Amino acid sequence: MGAYAQETDAWQILSDVTFETKTDNNLEMDVPKFGKRAQSLQGKRITLNGYLVPLSEYGGNNEFMLSSLPLNACFFCGGAGPETIVELKVKESLKFTTARITMAGTLVLNDRDPDHHIYILKDATIIH
Repeated sequence: MGAYAQETDAWQILSDVTFETKTDNNLEMDVPKFGKRAQSLQGKRITLNGYLVPLSEYGGNNEFMLSSLPLNACFFCGGAGPETIVELKVKESLKFTTARITMAGTLVLNDRDPDHHIYILKDATIIH
């Protein structure tokens, strides 16, 4: 199965981020500035417990985010911040569920591509 680079709850570590407003081509954007704790997980395999947020309504097929909070309180629907969700790049198809699940994958910190979330879990697989 492999080793997991995780000392505590990874969601707590992912909260180690601030945002700086920058202007690019006359557009203002909030750019993440990852703290040392969050940077320590870059490129490492981690596990996260959370809830699937389907993105199929945006034209994606088998595209999900993982939220640390239930759907009604997540970043998109509630008042949570962007550090509470992770974009999933799955290895195999996922079936949507409202139950809390555990996902594992390689963490990518994204501070350059505004078309993707600040946290991406590559090669993500469901553990349970």
